[in-house]
Amino acid sequence: MLKFQLIPRVSVLTPNKVCNFASKNQTLITNFKNSSINSQMGYHTTPSHASKYLFRQLFEKDSSTFTYLLADLSHPNKPALLIDPVDKTVDRDLSLIQELGLKLIYAMNTHVHADHVTGTGLLKTKSPGVKSVISRASNAQADLLVGPDDKICLGDLVLEVRPTPGHTAGCVTYVTGEGSDQPQPRMAFTGDALLIRGCGRTDFQGGNSSQLYKSVHSQIFTLPKDTLVYPAHDYKGFSVSTVGEEMQYNPRLTKDEETFKSIMENLKLAYPKLIDVAVPANMVCGLQDLAEKAA
Repeated sequence: MLKFQLIPRVSVLTPNKVCNFASKNQTLITNFKNSSINSQMGYHTTPSHASKYLFRQLFEKDSSTFTYLLADLSHPNKPALLIDPVDKTVDRDLSLIQELGLKLIYAMNTHVHADHVTGTGLLKTKSPGVKSVISRASNAQADLLVGPDDKICLGDLVLEVRPTPGHTAGCVTYVTGEGSDQPQPRMAFTGDALLIRGCGRTDFQGGNSSQLYKSVHSQIFTLPKDTLVYPAHDYKGFSVSTVGEEMQYNPRLTKDEETFKSIMENLKLAYPKLIDVAVPANMVCGLQDLAEKAA
């Protein structure tokens, strides 16, 4: 399997390999404060001013989608990535990245979304050099296809790839590393697999309720209970939870598997209004216009 080296100390690593950090003696300050503020850019959580890592939670109101910005400020290039960007808010996101003096390296998706068009294609067009990332199991096109136990490295920041299929066949959760040089507590970007007090639907795109139940319990609920849960959506005004909270209070996933399956099979949800546009576009990571021209 390949190791991708895009700029110094930014890479995607294959299973059972570790990031090759340049300095083993560097003092790393990684404490995040869970302070929250509201702004015109949408809700976001701010880290401690002393932290070497930057984190922002951004919001797109039409689809109630969260986009996450992470960066390592300790490196000269200040490499950054976006998780689940939306096409409608690409200009906002790039403006923020420019203001903060960051260099966008990766535009990542947790899965092929059905309720909005990913911003990955526009980001690649407007910020040359950006690499798109999605799971290999999604069967979507991207620059980098990741699988179970792969690690994405951005400076010293590590994101582990955990397969969490069930909402769609290709869902993954990105989890910050467990080392002392990583953000504490850990952070899990769960896409639609695990929402705050809920989960993604399982009635289309290869969804499977039994598979989703097993995915969440084996890949997310096995994380430390103080791990912060950051989903791709919220419809009730929540912004963050923890693994421990969801294990105790999630009204669906605290049930046994058979009860969970019954709940999911009787939701009677409306057909997503953008699915016929969003899914084809997201299968080419938002580069649908270019793909059509090349056909």
